[in-house]
Amino acid sequence: MYSNGVSANLITGVTWVKSSLSDGIGGNCVEIARLAEGHVALRNSRDTCGPALVYNSGEWEAFLQGAKDGEFDSMTV
Repeated sequence: MYSNGVSANLITGVTWVKSSLSDGIGGNCVEIARLAEGHVALRNSRDTCGPALVYNSGEWEAFLQGAKDGEFDSMTV
């Protein structure tokens, strides 16, 4: 399995996706990819060869639930 900080271009055989709400201007997006065993990788779309953060299924589910519950709303500008 990939570890945090792995170069995103070394994660192969996956499809990177970004939100349909992304404006597409300037590449200011976060992209995610589903990995084996329920893991998820995140990368910065402006640096597709840069480091990727890798989360296990429990971490990813906790983040998504927190976002759905509004826990991170104070992080927006």
